[in-house]
This record gives sequence, structure tokens and C-alpha cells, in this order.
Amino acid sequence: MTKTQQQVALVTGAGAGIGRATAIALAADGFCVVVSDINLDAATSVAEQIKAEGGAGYALRQDVVDEAGWRETVDQIIASHGGLHSLINNAGVATICGIEDESLESWRRTQSINADGVFLGCRAAISAMKHCGGVIVNVSSIEGIVGDPMLPAYNASKGSVRALTKSIALYCARQGFPIRVNSIHPGYVATPLVSNALAELDASAADEFTASVMAKIPMGRMAEPEEIACGIRFLVSEDSSYMTGAELIMDGGYTAA
Repeated sequence: MTKTQQQVALVTGAGAGIGRATAIALAADGFCVVVSDINLDAATSVAEQIKAEGGAGYALRQDVVDEAGWRETVDQIIASHGGLHSLINNAGVATICGIEDESLESWRRTQSINADGVFLGCRAAISAMKHCGGVIVNVSSIEGIVGDPMLPAYNASKGSVRALTKSIALYCARQGFPIRVNSIHPGYVATPLVSNALAELDASAADEFTASVMAKIPMGRMAEPEEIACGIRFLVSEDSSYMTGAELIMDGGYTAA
């Protein structure tokens, strides 16, 4: 493929969960996928699966809170492929605890990865896309729309992503940049993000939190990562060509109740 024959998508936090499912799905749609993750081994495994299935992709270690690293990543993609056409800001972390037990260090880490990382990614991508066009999808959460007493830092970070997405979408539209920017808001998904957060609790607290969550999901189950990836595929595609500044909720009915 020459630089102009294949569109390029960068997916952050793509070593597992929603990011992994999205990278594989976009590769199946014909994208050359840059599989970005702070865990290079995990990213490499996903890139190898993409190639084994006949797709195009390569792994890249990226810390989304590294400002200079974002510039280097985008510059490398442009040098190798001629452009960046889609960015999926997916990398994120979560900690389950009440506000009284939340440390300032943990709070700042959550904001840094979940919110600062999205800001840095959007800023870098807009610079690359503003002349030739592109799509940005920011992975927020239903926790950016509703509150949870045990997720204060996560609520704040994902609410930031929701509002930031709308601001950036308006900015691009009013500047005349051919860039669409939308957010996707998954409910609870069976991913390492959820399992790792639960693993930090004692068994009884984890069971109590899980039971509380499941009781609020009308469909009675968590989503699979591949289901959320389908929503991201839609937002990346021309099927959503009249959407910008919008939020796509995929939560099994959680926020409808």
C-alpha cells in the first residue's frame, strides 16, 4: 500500500479491552492501525493478531500523558504513512473508592491519564488533520454522564472528556477544519479495566459493587468489548458523517432507568 491508498487509525490503550477490540475491528475495515499502549508487549500481541488476520498494523509504546511523546508519535505516523485519519482516545484507568478514601495522588493519576491524555491526543491530531480531514473518537463513559458514589475521580475525568469533546468539535467546525469529534459512552464492559479495579477491593466489597452495578443494567449483563468497538467503527465511518460534538451511549439501558 502506498501512503495515499490506506487510511491510518491510532488507537491508544489498544493492548487490551475496548482498545484491542477496536484496533482489530478497524483493521478488518481496511485501516492501517497503530496499536498504541504503555505496555508494548500487549500492543505487539494485538498487532501480530491483526497481521495474522490479513490486516495492517504495528505496535507502538506510548504514554498518553507524555506531551513530547504525542508529537513524536504523530510525526512518526505522518512520516511513515503520509497522514493520520482517525484517532481513538481510549487509554484509561479507574479506581473504586469513596471520596474520603481517595488520595490526591490517585486522583491526579486518574485525571492525568483519562483527561490530560485525551487533551494532548486531540491537540496533536488536530494539527495533523486540519488540512486533510479526519475523525476523533474520545472514549468517555456513562460515568461521565451520571454519578457513582464509589467513582469520584473516574466520574470527574470522564465528565471532562465529555465536555472537552463538545468544545473541540465546535472549535474544529467553526475554524472550518474538516474534522469530526465525538465521544462514546460505554456502560460496564467486561474488560481488564473493570476486573483490575475490582481486584483492588476485598472480596466482599468487590461482590457488593458488582451486585450494585448489575442491578442497574436492564439488559442484565456487561457489554463485550467487541460490542463497543462496533459503536466506534460507526463513529469513524462515513455513516456518521453528520455527527460532531455528539455522544453515543452504549450501556445496556443503564442510563435509561
